[in-house]
Amino acid sequence: MAGVATLTEPQVLAHTKQRLFPEASEPNSYVVSDTQFGKDEWLPGRPIPADVRTQLAPFNHVEVGSGYPDLVGVRSLESELLAVERFGSQPPLIAVEAKGYTESGGVDVERGVLQAYDRLHEANAAYVAAPTDSIAPSVRTLARELNVGVLGVEADGVVEPLEVPRVVGNRTTGDASAIRFQATAQGVADKSFSLNHPKNYLAYPLALYHPDPTDELLAEHVVRAVDGARQGATFLGLVSESPTGTSLTPLGREVVRFAHTEYGSVDAAIRSFAAWSGSRKRFCSIAPKWGLVTRRVIWAYPATKLLVTELQTMYEDGITDPSLVDLVEWLHVQQPTFAVELFLRGTDDVRARALTEDGNLLASQLEDGAIYHSPTVFQLKAMLYHSGLLTERGAEPNRLDPLEDRWTLREPLEAV
Repeated sequence: MAGVATLTEPQVLAHTKQRLFPEASEPNSYVVSDTQFGKDEWLPGRPIPADVRTQLAPFNHVEVGSGYPDLVGVRSLESELLAVERFGSQPPLIAVEAKGYTESGGVDVERGVLQAYDRLHEANAAYVAAPTDSIAPSVRTLARELNVGVLGVEADGVVEPLEVPRVVGNRTTGDASAIRFQATAQGVADKSFSLNHPKNYLAYPLALYHPDPTDELLAEHVVRAVDGARQGATFLGLVSESPTGTSLTPLGREVVRFAHTEYGSVDAAIRSFAAWSGSRKRFCSIAPKWGLVTRRVIWAYPATKLLVTELQTMYEDGITDPSLVDLVEWLHVQQPTFAVELFLRGTDDVRARALTEDGNLLASQLEDGAIYHSPTVFQLKAMLYHSGLLTERGAEPNRLDPLEDRWTLREPLEAV
């Protein structure tokens, strides 16, 4: 146990994150650390090591219960970490409070237990993580009575569950719902949308339904970037992927039915896509019926509803032609966690630069196009343009001027 007394809170949290969330790319899993861990120093004269900051990224300030956990995420944990092996059809929302040695040499583990207990108002499972030798029997008893898990952390990074919590069935609301959204197949990730025209995603369920090989058919008539088309179709909820393969969702089946109705066969429909290859015209203008299908599909994507709702509210409030900066600042007031997850890149340098320790936005940083998430400001915005929702298409972050990039509704409604 030598060396445990050197563990600071960021180190405890980094080891805990590695234990609970070992694979960043694991399906149906997502986790963020609180923005306070994005700063340079934790204790005076003791900077947070670069490898610890990298391990803790991405950062966000997520309210769960009446406070802000040090770590919040979604994942199906192993049986040794939870009192039940399964939690319905969705993985649980997990909140962690970390405690490490302070300048005075103490560790307030009991306070961490009480903080974790508060998170159970919204989280499905809550833990306190602390250096193993700082966890007294009385603390374990308190945690057991409050249904809080206790994780003992060693200096070498080993994390052992000392008390295992029961999963509770609280609903995720508010800020925490953004984290659950990010853990789904539709969560915005670096690989969510790689193509900027909706036709490429709409064609995928047609090619999947067609008896010919899906990849060959798509590459011949629609787009050669087959993996990107499949990935985007998954994020839009047109197809679902599992260990046994890719299959149509109910929404994807509706696209196939539309193709049958309009073209007589899926084969005729998918061959018609070649006519739109390379076109920069608005899709809903050159193919109005497909434009309506696009609008329905894009509207089913949760982020679209959030954006259109807030842009309409901005319009009613007199902000009729908002820039990207206007939108992000507005959204961060109304839906702070979603704003960060949807628009800001998840790297530690971007979020540490754009967010204060308390999770506030630094307005000056929003003028730098490099901090933005390409799948949102480029690909998703382009699809909103092609479906007729926005007046302008998206731009790649390296060509983006956030003060000039407009997020204007094409058909705003007047207040009634």
